[in-house]
Amino acid sequence: MNIRYLHTMVRVADLDKTMEFFRLLGLEETRRVDNDKGRFTLVFMAPPGQPECPVELTYNWDGDEGLPSDSRHFGHLAYRVGNIYDLCQKLMDAGVIINRPPRDGHMAFVRSPDNISIELLQEGDALPPAEPWASMENTGHW
Repeated sequence: MNIRYLHTMVRVADLDKTMEFFRLLGLEETRRVDNDKGRFTLVFMAPPGQPECPVELTYNWDGDEGLPSDSRHFGHLAYRVGNIYDLCQKLMDAGVIINRPPRDGHMAFVRSPDNISIELLQEGDALPPAEPWASMENTGHW
């Protein structure tokens, strides 16, 4: 059997705000489909050099009453990052809540504007524990 990963789709309430969040993570828009008949937009965003690993942001032009208020049932998206402390600081400086800080220098969780749980994993070995992360408590759920 031959299988190939294509993408992960998530519904979003505010396309611009969600795209801004994913840009903060370092993702780039790789493709966009505006469907006038279906009244929706699909935006594919992926890490640089990895267009084969996109997240598909699905935005319904007329709103989406079925959009869950808590996307925990979805699970999460996971991205490996070069320096988890630097990225978490960048996100925090932009107003993103670090729900599970990288106390261990290895793993953190944040949420997108649409409440999608995002796991950030340090590339290679965990970084040495550092403040403010080492003593930062969890915020909300992740």
